[in-house]
Amino acid sequence: SESNQENIRLKSLNAHTDTSSLARKIVEECQLIHSSKLREVEQLLFYLQNRKQSNDDQEKKRISPRDFAPCAGVEDKVARIDAIDEYVELLYEDIQEKIRGATLIFQLARNPDNLEELIQNETVLGALARVLREDWKQSVDLATTIIYVFFCFSSFSQFHGLVTHFKIGALCMNIIEHELKRYDLWQDELQKKRKAYILFLRNPNLRKEHEKSFRKYQSLLTKQEQLLRVALCLLLNLAEDPRTELKMRNKNIVHTLVKILDRDDEELLLVVVSFLKKLSIFLENKNDMAETLAVEKLSRLVPCDHEELLSTTLRLLLNLSFDTSLRSQMVHAELLPKVSSLLGNPTRQLCMCILYHISMDDRFKSMFADTGCIPQLMKMVFDCGEKMDVELISLCINLAANKSNAKVICEGNGLKMLMKRAVKLKDVLVTKMIRNLSQHNGSTKSLFLEHVGDLASQISKVEEEAEEFVIECLGTLANLTIADLDWALVLKEYNLVPYLKERLKPGSAEDDLILEVVIMIGTVSMDDSCAAMLAKSGIIPALIELLNAQQEDDEFVCQIVFVFYQMVFHKATRDVIVKDTQAPAYLMDLMHDNNAEIRKVCNNTLDIIAEYDEEWGKKIQNEKFRLYNCQWLDMVENRPMDEAGEPFLYGEDGEPFIGDRDILERPDLFYSADGLISADGAISPEFYTDFQDGELGQTGYMSRYGATAALHSN
Repeated sequence: SESNQENIRLKSLNAHTDTSSLARKIVEECQLIHSSKLREVEQLLFYLQNRKQSNDDQEKKRISPRDFAPCAGVEDKVARIDAIDEYVELLYEDIQEKIRGATLIFQLARNPDNLEELIQNETVLGALARVLREDWKQSVDLATTIIYVFFCFSSFSQFHGLVTHFKIGALCMNIIEHELKRYDLWQDELQKKRKAYILFLRNPNLRKEHEKSFRKYQSLLTKQEQLLRVALCLLLNLAEDPRTELKMRNKNIVHTLVKILDRDDEELLLVVVSFLKKLSIFLENKNDMAETLAVEKLSRLVPCDHEELLSTTLRLLLNLSFDTSLRSQMVHAELLPKVSSLLGNPTRQLCMCILYHISMDDRFKSMFADTGCIPQLMKMVFDCGEKMDVELISLCINLAANKSNAKVICEGNGLKMLMKRAVKLKDVLVTKMIRNLSQHNGSTKSLFLEHVGDLASQISKVEEEAEEFVIECLGTLANLTIADLDWALVLKEYNLVPYLKERLKPGSAEDDLILEVVIMIGTVSMDDSCAAMLAKSGIIPALIELLNAQQEDDEFVCQIVFVFYQMVFHKATRDVIVKDTQAPAYLMDLMHDNNAEIRKVCNNTLDIIAEYDEEWGKKIQNEKFRLYNCQWLDMVENRPMDEAGEPFLYGEDGEPFIGDRDILERPDLFYSADGLISADGAISPEFYTDFQDGELGQTGYMSRYGATAALHSN
């Protein structure tokens, strides 16, 4: 109950206080604390003493009081909490006295232990808020000092309600807006005097006036930036509440902050960039930053000597780099070479994340080759122990997908060192990078000739736990379409045929691994002797079985059909496919597939089969004819007849029978590229025989639909 509680205020507790003596004094004077609790009281005092020091450090870190010069004549006067009423009375005097009073209250507010005491005095904050609202335009010093007092309260979440109660946030927004307008006026005035001075260089009065104006401007600017800094810090603290932050956004806080990015004061810029970083996590604010070209202004801060400002700027850029259009702005603002130059900096982790996001865009990959960062990245990769930063290797994987970058990566012993690490550690991500390198034709791909054995030896001997590693090894080998590579020798030496055949069985491994096996078979099948070896081993029926199992997966179907396409080029495998398997029938069925790529590969494969096998050629031509004219044939079969048994061209309501289109708008059903025969041979084979025998008039297709053809020709 409240009768058993007592609040003890420790006004004299500081870093030099003897906590043991103070604990004894408290136990002696407070009747509610038993003497047996002395040790606990001492521990609590020790905790409070250390907490106070950390609070002081935190407050100094946010805005160090030494950055703010108090009012002249008050510097040496030490404020006392018991004289607070005197300081409040000064707030009712003239401007100079108001500044004195506010400065003394500020001295007290700097100590977090005094904040509760200040709140107890109801008139203090009310008087400060009133003076700020009424007199802020009359004195920058007064406005800065009072806002500083409220900033001290805003540093602790439990006092935010108090600050918002006096509408200090909204007032700060108005003050900042007003100060920015004043800054623009100063700039204009200074510009005019500079022009006058340049035009009349010999006039000493104009020179003196210009120098005087510039000194005055510098003095005003210093005070203004101090005011802006503390006001923005207060707003940043209040923005912890999303509702308050939304109100700020509605008052164009982003536009205001971006405008201040033109300033040179690094401490002010740190606050502005920190604020923008906090705001950037919301889509609307990020869009505002894109609209105001914030990236262009941030670019000049990279690099800079102020470590915290540089780090915060990079964090903001990282947040913005998730957006495609903002990544484009970064490249145009020449941030790519700037960020690349910081890879040796303590902020390299942030830099790599930004570069990784930029490298995701194919438009910008090639630009990395000119920044000089690739050799540095490679050195980082080789200097890593067994564990490598995921950001580093992810960036390298993306860069390896570009041909220009691949050449730089492979320079010297680059590829050799990567292979050594990949094989030794079974490193999946490094192998993924190697796989990307292997896709580039020319000199880069030729470098892989000496590493084929290393890759092939990994495939069958690596345990199942390293399945992802095997997938990347298979993918790399599948990319090696090199004329000088003897695939037959590789398959024999590393006994790969049984492995490939075994892995084709549905369910024998993860689908990703099986798919890579199919792609690998497609690559080695380009070689005549390899194709024969694979066909002899019974791989074609295994592929058909897999095709049945994976018929719903377009990627599987396309790759299996591509293997057939490669194999029909070679006589030995073509005979096996055509005479000993059902592959052609499957291919004919896939001519109807919804996937255009599958249809294309099927048609190309069937064209080769038709050229070499007469019987299949007729079947394929018939199927192509049926497929090509199926819409016309369906219409003919389903249309009604008149009394004489002749078919109607139009329905009862006059609508054509081909959907909602006029039959006369379908000349492709009657005429082909040369006026008679379909360009792709999609016409009944019997047509040729009838045409040669001169029987087209009675049995040919033209006589059957002669009336329609005549109508069309008119």
